[in-house]
Amino acid sequence: MARPNDPLDTYLLRVLVSLLTERNLTRVATRMNQTQPAISAALRKLRLVFNDELLVRSGNAMVPTPRGMEVLETARGALSEIDRLFTGGEQFEALTTQQLFKIGCPDYLSTVFMAGVAKALRRDAPNARLMVHPLGPGYDFEEALANGELDVVIGNWPEPPEHLHTAPLLEDDVVVLMDRSNPLARSPMTREQYLHAPHVVPLPYSSSHRGVIDKYLATHRLTRNARMVVPFFSMAPNMLPGTDLIFTISRHFAEHYACTLPLTVVPCPIDYPRMRFYQIWHGRNQRSPAQRWFRQVLKEGG
Repeated sequence: MARPNDPLDTYLLRVLVSLLTERNLTRVATRMNQTQPAISAALRKLRLVFNDELLVRSGNAMVPTPRGMEVLETARGALSEIDRLFTGGEQFEALTTQQLFKIGCPDYLSTVFMAGVAKALRRDAPNARLMVHPLGPGYDFEEALANGELDVVIGNWPEPPEHLHTAPLLEDDVVVLMDRSNPLARSPMTREQYLHAPHVVPLPYSSSHRGVIDKYLATHRLTRNARMVVPFFSMAPNMLPGTDLIFTISRHFAEHYACTLPLTVVPCPIDYPRMRFYQIWHGRNQRSPAQRWFRQVLKEGG
């Protein structure tokens, strides 16, 4: 998020927005490629400018003051307008751009898909930067798209948000991943065996949009035997070796881990719809040459 070559010195404003959004000095320092003392010094200056603490400790967390919450949206809007002022009339050149592209992505997709995107950026836009933000139930990705915190979000909801722009990326089968020695891998698994087997289940990455698997099970009044609940999809495969646990996921994710761990991929006996992955963006980025180029990179999968 830091821009050392800004034609206007917006550093403090960017620190302000990052701190009030992240509420963590260490994360802001990492995100802005700064030291923590530098971010602390910037916060001290901001407190003097606004004559307010802006961010205060509450137990082990940091929370904005009422004044901090009051200035956050205005500061975000100001940054957005400043960025638009200096980029709106320019022709985009991938080879020379230093733009930061910000994407929200579930970790089970970023494992494979984002590797291709990273290669494309290093090949075609070597001076550009990429930030991949994790999605979670406590993160409002729609608000993040609206205020410019994210440029694009990738999701696989059966019905993507209607008020945002969407474009398909890829489709994939739903399969089951398990230990190679799991008895369920020896013959075609029945529906009853699948539902009663111990499942590793990830937390949903959006509180407002249910995923393909959860929506299907709820619609058909089915319940799987969730024995392990994990915060990240990428944790699940490492919990399967040597156990009777199973994990339901897209084929490209499952096959990636079956190549690196003693796991096998088997057909799913539940007739889940195919997973359809979309890229989703706000109208504010619809006509941006840089964003149009970046969406094409995502569409081509790198």
